[in-house]
Formats: sequence, C-alpha cells, structure tokens
Amino acid sequence: MRSVSQPTETVWSLEGPKMTTGRGFRGLIPQWGGAARGAAAAVTAGIVAMVLAAGCTTDESPAGQNAPVQKGDQAASAPDQALQPFYSQKPAWAGCGDGFQCAKVKVPLDYAKPSGEQIEISAIRLPATGKRLGSLLINPGGPGGSGIQYARAARSIVSDDVRSRFDIVGFDPRGVGESSPVRCLSTRELDAYVALDASPDHPQEIADQQKLSRGFADGCEAQSGRLLPYVGTVNAARDMDVLRAVVGDSGLTYLGKSYGTYLGAIYANLFPKNVRALVLDGAVDPAVSSIKANEVQAEGFEVALKAFAEDCLSGPNCPFAGRTVDGVLGEISDLMTQADRQPLRNGLGDGRVINESIVVLGIAAPLYDHNAWPRLRLALGQALKGDGTDLLRMADILVDRQPDGTYSNQTESNMAINCVDHAFPKGAEAYEKAADAAAKVAPHFGSFVMWGSFPCSYWPVKPTGDDKPVTAEGAPPILVVGTVRDPATPYAWAKGLASELKSGLLLGYDGDGHTAYRTGSTCVDAAVDDYLIALKTPKNGTVCPEAG
Repeated sequence: MRSVSQPTETVWSLEGPKMTTGRGFRGLIPQWGGAARGAAAAVTAGIVAMVLAAGCTTDESPAGQNAPVQKGDQAASAPDQALQPFYSQKPAWAGCGDGFQCAKVKVPLDYAKPSGEQIEISAIRLPATGKRLGSLLINPGGPGGSGIQYARAARSIVSDDVRSRFDIVGFDPRGVGESSPVRCLSTRELDAYVALDASPDHPQEIADQQKLSRGFADGCEAQSGRLLPYVGTVNAARDMDVLRAVVGDSGLTYLGKSYGTYLGAIYANLFPKNVRALVLDGAVDPAVSSIKANEVQAEGFEVALKAFAEDCLSGPNCPFAGRTVDGVLGEISDLMTQADRQPLRNGLGDGRVINESIVVLGIAAPLYDHNAWPRLRLALGQALKGDGTDLLRMADILVDRQPDGTYSNQTESNMAINCVDHAFPKGAEAYEKAADAAAKVAPHFGSFVMWGSFPCSYWPVKPTGDDKPVTAEGAPPILVVGTVRDPATPYAWAKGLASELKSGLLLGYDGDGHTAYRTGSTCVDAAVDDYLIALKTPKNGTVCPEAG
C-alpha cells in the first residue's frame, strides 16, 4: 500500500505492535507500532529450513520432544574468509528494560567490499524461559517495520511454549529504525506526501503527483544517498545470516510476517544449508511483478472491505443498517468522492486536511485485523456525518505518525527498499494506465495503491531485484501460512510461494485479517508451534477453519 504492514485480543486499540507490507500503499507498516496489524502492517499482539540436510524428514515425535538447534558452524555453509570477522564477532549484549537485552552487530555496507565501510544492525532479544533450543529471529513486515519494536511484544506474538524454548530475537533491518535509517523528508513534507491525491484525474493533480514523488526520491538521495544502493532485501538477508551466527545457531529458526516472508524466502534461496525452520506467515510471492503485485494487493483490500460490509450488516452499531453489501460499498465510494471534493472535519485541531487519501488509509488500517472492525464501523459512522477524526487517527497508525506529529522512518525505508528490490515503470503515463486497470478490479483501493509506488519512477539507483520465483533448493521443509481473506497479502501469494519453494508446505486459514499465527486460530497456532519446536509439519494444503 502506498507503500503500506500483525497478535491478538478481542479489543482493538491504538496501542501495541504492528506489522506491514506493501509495494504501493503510501504509508505502510505492519510491523509493530500500533495495534493495527498493519501498521500497515499492525500486530494486535497482546491486544495488533534450510539444512539439516538433503534428506531431512518430518519429525513425528511427540510435542514433548524437540529438534535441537545445532551450535557452531559444523552444519552451516562457511562464510567467505573475508566475512569471517563479522560472523565471529561477539557483540556486547546489555540489559535494555523489561528483561530484554540489546546489542549492535557490525556488517559491511557493501558485501562485495567487506573490508570497506561498516554499518551497525540493532538487535534485541528476550531470553528463553525454559530449556533453550536456540534463537527465533522475527520480522514483522513492511518493508520498514521495526523488528525491535515488534520484539518488545514477544510475550504476545509467540506462544508460551515457543517462548520457553527460544530466545526471541528482533532486529531493525538495514535502513530501518535504529539500523542506519534512511531519511528523506521533513515531517511537514511527509504530511503532504501521505495526503497526496490518491486518484489524480486532472492535469494539476498529475503535476502534484510528479512534484511530490520526485521530491521524495530527491530527498532520499540528498539525505541518504550512500545507503540507497545497499538497503535491498538481499543485503538484509545476508545481515540475517550474520545474526544467525552471532547468536550461536548453525541453523536459522525464523518467523517472518508479511514482507518478512519475502525476506525469509530470499534468505532461504541464498543460504539453503543454513536453515532449521522458517515460518512465512502472510506470504508475499517473489515471482509477482511490481505493478501486478500492487493490483493484486488492491484487490485483496477490496475483498476485505466486502467482508467488512457483510460483517457490519450482520451485527450491531452498523452505520449502514438496512443497506445491501453493494449499497455499503457504494456509500463508501461516495464518502471518498465527497472527501476528494470537500475534506472532512478534523477534530484534532492540527490543521491537517482529511481528504480522500486519508479516508482510504483510515479504512485500510483496521482491515488488517478483524478485531478492529467495530472501530471502523464507528469511524465510518462519524465520517458519514462529516467528521473524519477517527479515520485520521487510524491513518496515522498505518503510516506510523506519532502523537507529537513526528514519523518513524517507516514510510521512507519502505519506499527505499521497495524501489531497489523491484523494477517499476517510468513516467506518469504508465502509472495512469496501471491505476486505471487496478481501479477496475479494486474500485476503492486500486488507484491509491498504484500511485503509491510513483516515487520509484524517479529513484536515483537502479533496482537489483528480479521478481523471479524463489526455489531455495536444498532447504528442509519451509512452512508458508496464508489467510484466505487477507487484505494485504492475498491468499494466492501464499499458494504461489509454497509451490515455488522446492520444500514449501502450505497451511491455510479460512479467516479474515492480515496473517494467521497468534490471531485466534488454535489450529494454526498448534501447527506452527509443532513445526518450530519439533520440526513436525502439517499435511501440505491443510486449511484451518475460521476461529470463533
């Protein structure tokens, strides 16, 4: 989503971790900070394999047994000699509150020049509470989501059984948060970008898109030019392999949500002999092109909006009572059109304009989490009366705008990583055509998602990604988890990734919201826990029923 991000409680609030994903949504991120699973990606936490060998088999031992994580480097593929100092470093872990330990890990800025400039990756861990198997590295999504903030919710985002057996290790990928963050725009400039017209249909609106999108790219080059060529997911995956070695594991155990599934898949492709177990929840399909991914993601949000409409009409406090589902969708379209012509009232008193873009972001944020739908009902009820304040608050969650008006670097890092990971078309004409096509399959979100990638049209560095299938040949079983009505990462992507991976196994969840693990399904939770702890895999293609 404009560049848009995941566990669980029955009450949705504006506090908590979040997750995100998206190549196009302008805001983004899930990955940790708000209770919305998206953040865009927000996690409502507490509220939002590669080698054990070529002949690895499923462990059918009882849950009380376990598959230990090997120590040392006997099983892991040996790093290049020039990289050995990074793999053998001993970071100084120090207490950083609430039982957590924090450290800085050094990695090369450019892996092709390991003796050159170095950067630091910030990491955090929560020690295991029981008989330790090893470390579980986690990533909430994005790109741009802070794994450090996400890990702070470790007591909610994984089960007690997993907490007992693993140190939970979060990290901010390069370019994100506390790890050499990409910076591009001032707070005022970010406010303007986030509110940029989402469906330009006039020459002046197109010109505004060009001006602000070019300004975004130029700002990134001016403030973070030395970092931009090196913030892609391939380098983040290499950093993750250094982290694996630094925490003492020869096989990586990993939980990635949303964009974190893409990071995990790239890791598996690079280091198939260094994995123990990978859970890829809310999967991104690496083989889908940038423009097609935007279109499919927009369609996923459209499916989620329809599910919300059905749920609203069947429950209490629905502002659309008496309408049909199509009637609800039509009224939401009218609301967006009205906000495009005449902004809604802003009760926060900060002078920001609540236009169509803010309305779309405010609707998208709670679609990440079914528990947030009651809040969306209330917000839409207010908006129909001309008050967009609550939609603005939820939009702020999605783009990680803080109460003091400042932003994390989520939006900036999301754009920087996406633009180097994927090839995007050049010029406004190509985007107009793509936005029109997307709007046909996703009338509420298509144009918005598509134009959210427009800064990549002006990006100062060439993309390094190739949008090809990831096979990870030689890896042990990799568990891909998909939610049938996931708005941000459509179920088709989970099926695609599972089929492309040579050892991929698909676990489906017939539910709503973004990601499935620790969102209420005991079926999903048990399958993931058994896999992480004992390497016991579910039958490929298993679909867990909707929780509740």
